[in-house]
Amino acid sequence: MSKYAITSGTIAAPVKTVLYGPEGIGKSTFAAQFPAPVFIDTEGGTKRLNVARLPAPTSWAMLLDEVAEVSRGNVPCGTLVIDTADWAERLCIDAVCARAKVKGIEDFGYGKGYTYAKEEFGKLLDALEEVLNTGHNVVVLAHAAITKFEQPDAVGNYDRWSMKTSKQVAPLLREWCDMLLFANYKTVVEKAGSAPNAKNKASGGRRVLYTSHHPCWDAKNRFGLPEELPFEYASIAACIPDPHPGAAPAPRPIMV
Repeated sequence: MSKYAITSGTIAAPVKTVLYGPEGIGKSTFAAQFPAPVFIDTEGGTKRLNVARLPAPTSWAMLLDEVAEVSRGNVPCGTLVIDTADWAERLCIDAVCARAKVKGIEDFGYGKGYTYAKEEFGKLLDALEEVLNTGHNVVVLAHAAITKFEQPDAVGNYDRWSMKTSKQVAPLLREWCDMLLFANYKTVVEKAGSAPNAKNKASGGRRVLYTSHHPCWDAKNRFGLPEELPFEYASIAACIPDPHPGAAPAPRPIMV
């Protein structure tokens, strides 16, 4: 008889979410609707939102210490929000360069500096795992950028959306999270008339949330969500556990 017990069924656990999208689409406002959120605002993007936040970290060590304070139970919250990953990576790179006494990441030699930064950034994900282990949800926000993608099994390349982090850190975030969500404006292109030579015109621009992989962006989820949803917290609310049910809701953020 085995000394290990076999269990079955789903296991209730906090959710780790990565949300990225173009500047100004409302990522911080979206994250502010998670249960009892506390922000670590690395770039000052929440100044006009009525949210709880820790002091803006001025160093990589301070960022890691703030995350550790949450896992130690010294910061009451239901969700920890890192706003944003790309600005956090800047702190990480500064720390790596300062430790090696070099002026910039390129001074390490071809590709070496980013490898060191990737290893250092992994410490943040390890610290966030400790936050999850203490029952808190974690949300990591990131900006999006259009990059050139080369298909390895085909000739040619095309543009696609990706996280505005280094090529080394982005895969870490993709693999780490339960949900990788991409927010964008959906634009519909239509003919301006019925004539054969009628010009195309763009209309729409509504905000949508993509939850599954597409050749033009990365996304995933482990909850069976539809591939496209309205960019509203209600679209994913059923997937996010509330660590403190019955507590007073956080102030609703004002969209600016």
